[in-house]
Amino acid sequence: MRKTAHPATTYLAKIDSDWAALVKRVGPCGLQTMPKREPYEALIRAIAHQQLHGKAAEAILGRFVAMYPGEAFPSPASILNTEPELLRACGFSFAKIASIRGIAEGSAAGVVPTGKASKKLSDEELIERLVTLKGVGRWTVEMLLIHTLERPDILPVDDFGVREGWRVLKSLPQQPKPRELARIGLDWSPHRSAAAWYLWRAAEQAKLPAV
Repeated sequence: MRKTAHPATTYLAKIDSDWAALVKRVGPCGLQTMPKREPYEALIRAIAHQQLHGKAAEAILGRFVAMYPGEAFPSPASILNTEPELLRACGFSFAKIASIRGIAEGSAAGVVPTGKASKKLSDEELIERLVTLKGVGRWTVEMLLIHTLERPDILPVDDFGVREGWRVLKSLPQQPKPRELARIGLDWSPHRSAAAWYLWRAAEQAKLPAV
C-alpha cells in the first residue's frame, strides 16, 4: 500500500477559506491506493466493507481468505465451489454472499475486467459495466476506481462520509442531497477523488472530542 502524491492539496486549498482551513488542518492528501490489486478482488473487498466498520470488515475478510490456504485470494472458481453456509460462518450476510458469488460469476464470465483491461475503459464505462453484477452499485465501483484504479476525479456522492464531511465543512444543518453535492463538486474537478478523501477526514474529525 502506498500514498499517492496529489497536486490536489494546493488546488483544493485555493477554492475558498473553508477548504484552505481543512487542508491546513489535515495536511497533504494521504489517499491510499493499491494499484496492483485486481478489480475482482477489490470489488469483493468493497462489498465486505459496506455498512461495516473497517476493523470488522477486515476480520471477516481475514477468515474468508484463510479458508483458501493455497491461494493469496480465493479465485472465482473456489468461491463458486464453496457452500454459502461456510461463507456465512465467516460473518458475511446473506446479501453479501449473493453479491460475492455474483462478482465471482461475473469475473468467470469476463464481465469483470483485469487491471490491465480496465486501463482502456473510462470511469463511466466501468461503472456501467460493473453495476450489472448482482449487489454491485455505483458506490462499490467508485471505491474500485478511487482505491485500486487510481482514477483522480471520482466523487462518490452517495457516500455518507463524503456528504457528512461537506456538511461539517460548511456548518450546514443537514447533509446535501447526492445530486446537489454532485453539482457543488464540479468545482473540485479534476481532483474530486482527493476532495472525497479530505471530506472523509472532516467527517472523522468532527466525531473526535473537543480538546
